[in-house]
Amino acid sequence: MPWTPDDAERHTHKATTKQLQALWAKVANDCLERTGDEGRAVREANAVVARNSDVD
Repeated sequence: MPWTPDDAERHTHKATTKQLQALWAKVANDCLERTGDEGRAVREANAVVARNSDVD
């Protein structure tokens, strides 16, 4: 089952905007589709959001 932007809040506190939450869901779902590994998908999505939240 794919993740939604609302799921980002449960996995990272850095997804504070709707844009970051949508980014988190996109990265997590793309990685899950590519690798089939949920843990890796969450870690990659968290890393991308962390990098992008520092820019704001």
